[in-house]
Amino acid sequence: MLILGILVFGMLVGGAAQLVLGTGREGVDWAKALGAGLIGSFVGGLIASLIAGDGLQLRASGLIGSFVGALIVTAVWRWAGERGSAKSQPARRR
Repeated sequence: MLILGILVFGMLVGGAAQLVLGTGREGVDWAKALGAGLIGSFVGGLIASLIAGDGLQLRASGLIGSFVGALIVTAVWRWAGERGSAKSQPARRR
């Protein structure tokens, strides 16, 4: 049950991060939302909880850190995706 809760929380946090950064016409990519939510929650939530001195308990600092971590992961994925697609397109001649 705990694993299911972690997966749902990660997906919600990742989806919220995509909505905040703007999804455009395509909507939320739930696979990326799950990945960004889990990675962001682990890194951001852990760091925020340890800095705040809460330890590894469920506190507001960890939840906020999870969201910020998911925002950063989503932004990095978008930046890397845009760079990759720009390199793969041939240069236009005038």
